[in-house]
Amino acid sequence: MRILLVGAGGVGAAVVAIAARRTFFETMVVADYDPGRAARAIAGQDDRFVAVQLDASSAEAVAAACHEHRITHVLNAVDPRFVMPLFDGAYAAGADYLDMAMSLSKPHPARPYQETGVKLGDEQFAVADRWADAGRLALCGIGVEPGLSDVFARYAADELFGEIDEIGVRDGANLTVDGYDFAPSFSIWTTIEECLNPPVIWEDGRGWFTTEPFSEPEVFHFPEGIGPVECVNVEHEEVLLIPRWVPAKRVTFKYGLGDEFIEVLKTLHKLGLDSTSPVSVKGVEVSPRDVVAACLPDPATLGDRMRGKTCAGTWVRGTGVDGQPREVYLYHVVDNEWSMREYGHQAVVWQTAVNPVVALELLAGGGWSGVGVLGPEALPPKPFLDLLTAYGSPWGMEER
Repeated sequence: MRILLVGAGGVGAAVVAIAARRTFFETMVVADYDPGRAARAIAGQDDRFVAVQLDASSAEAVAAACHEHRITHVLNAVDPRFVMPLFDGAYAAGADYLDMAMSLSKPHPARPYQETGVKLGDEQFAVADRWADAGRLALCGIGVEPGLSDVFARYAADELFGEIDEIGVRDGANLTVDGYDFAPSFSIWTTIEECLNPPVIWEDGRGWFTTEPFSEPEVFHFPEGIGPVECVNVEHEEVLLIPRWVPAKRVTFKYGLGDEFIEVLKTLHKLGLDSTSPVSVKGVEVSPRDVVAACLPDPATLGDRMRGKTCAGTWVRGTGVDGQPREVYLYHVVDNEWSMREYGHQAVVWQTAVNPVVALELLAGGGWSGVGVLGPEALPPKPFLDLLTAYGSPWGMEER
């Protein structure tokens, strides 16, 4: 297996640190628009790792890099703006493809908070037949959320439930960052995108529909000392992926943002600072959202200042295989102190990065296989969960 990893930011650098301990691949070419960042990501690693410069916005450049380095698998670790050129470039080069976020959505032009417009992943699913006919695999949404959360959904359907009433992905943390009043632990560009777009809900008989951002607040109790966190509806890929392969009457995604974070996001929206359309500032064209990102600390650099744990998981309720009502929460917790000590990367980016590495190892060894555009829930969950545990990062389950 020869991997092109595109993006050497927080998640990409963590991918390198995790993959360096495994033997399933021959080469990992780490590409970034900033060649210095790619070089820093592989510093101190063995000669399987190569750093190169790459413009992720160019499908032609991606295909050329694949041909030059005889790439078999492209792993996308950049923000969702670049999904389609990487997706198309991998296809053009005859490589398989993995990402952790899918192609961007576009709200319904007239009824954004009632009806879906272009949904997350629609551009990729539109060419699923082309990928299948070519015998190529595009494994989409294989981070932690989406990714591990989808694996949990499939595991619940296969092993725990006879009928599922609701699958609800719930994400929460008790992380703090010393020295900052406001410092997101993940890409603010992506956070703005998913939190301010109309959230999507899926219901059997109704299909996909939208609601207001931050709607339906609920207090969810997270395990391992995190405790109660208020969670709200947020647009996320799981709601677009899970119903395609897992039978359930309702699918939701709620994120524990907190009142302060929500107010900051609402203010950015009111001021137009969430916009990706360039504006002229003293003769210079600049995207307001890029300015916001530039003004905040790089999440990859915050690990030494972070304290606490982050939890990603999937809550499922329905009828168990014994015919009795059942409610469970399948989850994965990462302690920032542990991830910094063991890998030198903060908990949120490490938790995202470990899952595509596990998936790549399964693909290399034959534990996972498939063609077309697939989500993680299209593949058997037990090999993934077993290998994730073997990586030293076990998952858990609580009866609720």
